[in-house]
Amino acid sequence: MAARPERTAYLDHAATTPVSPEALAAMRPYFSDAYGNPSSLYELAQQSRHALDEARERCARVLGARTGEIVFTSGGTESDNAAVVGAAFALRAKGGHVVTTAIEHHAVLHACDLLESLGFEVTRLPVSRDGLVSVEDVVAAVTERTAVVSVMLANNEIGTIQPVAEIAARVKARAKELGSAIVVHTDAVQGAGYLDLNVNRLGVDMLSLSAHKFHGPKGVGLLYIRRNTPFTPTQVGGAQERDRRAGTENVPAIVGMSVALEAAERERDASVAAVAALRDRLIGAVRERIPDARLNGHPVGRLPNNANFSFPGVEGEPLLLGLDLAGVAASSGSACTAASLEPSHVLLSLGMRADLARASLRLTLGPGNTAEEVDYAAESIVTLVAKLRALSAAPR
Repeated sequence: MAARPERTAYLDHAATTPVSPEALAAMRPYFSDAYGNPSSLYELAQQSRHALDEARERCARVLGARTGEIVFTSGGTESDNAAVVGAAFALRAKGGHVVTTAIEHHAVLHACDLLESLGFEVTRLPVSRDGLVSVEDVVAAVTERTAVVSVMLANNEIGTIQPVAEIAARVKARAKELGSAIVVHTDAVQGAGYLDLNVNRLGVDMLSLSAHKFHGPKGVGLLYIRRNTPFTPTQVGGAQERDRRAGTENVPAIVGMSVALEAAERERDASVAAVAALRDRLIGAVRERIPDARLNGHPVGRLPNNANFSFPGVEGEPLLLGLDLAGVAASSGSACTAASLEPSHVLLSLGMRADLARASLRLTLGPGNTAEEVDYAAESIVTLVAKLRALSAAPR
């Protein structure tokens, strides 16, 4: 077996990423020096206000948006909740129908559950075995009662990229035929640094991001809301964020996020090329040495950093524990459900058996990974799968 890396081979970038030195340096002054409340009027507070304005400008540039269309939040979950619930509330009078997919992040799906409990109707569309939703299915689900369509840009577990731009264009055309307002939202949390986030090319009305997925700090995110989009705030109190999200802004974290987002976009082409090469190296090594390994998600239209496998006859938990002991950090799916014993709703939605869904392993790379780490991880997986299969086949 290859020598264990001196440091952990971190292959769980879809769960979180380390804060970049650039983002950390930008944040530091706003913890202890320029610490004023940006809603106050004196000079110390205005230093924070100026930093907030600059951060908003950076984020808007990356998204191709107006600065007034950027709303700072506590992260991807709040952004998804606010988008789906806020738009649905604002358009409730037209009938209260929401269209989404079966493989969305729980931040969207549970928001839809909440809306259902309040009398809204939700259509959860199926996906193909590769995790793709049909554009035709989305359009067919739209009625004169539809208020919100929410389809994620790329799946956090299997990496499949959805045709969001085509969906948005077709839904908008259908809304025009119906003489109706329909808000199109995308959860783009996994896309920063790997996919085009320009909201005009995507054609969406709302877009969610979370800083810690692209080397920013945890606990901060943003929600893009296109101008004149119907929206009812779900967090109320003060008048911050143009009355769309109450609460004193987390200035250090927002500054760090804006710097990290700008860097992610600036380095996107180089990151995609480097990370995709490592991903393909990893996929090739695992499939060559474990012939019945199943690659989950679309074989081509997937995030450049994502490899999700299922290994028949192997439970995911002991595999993850064995990899951890070997110095490889990975996961079996969404970090938000890692403690659950239930099989992934994403994998079940692909038509996978529950036992095979429990045998899944998600490996997500980042620009800091090396070929040596990938080779070591692949060899560790091969060794552990063989060992676990031998143990399960042994007489008892």
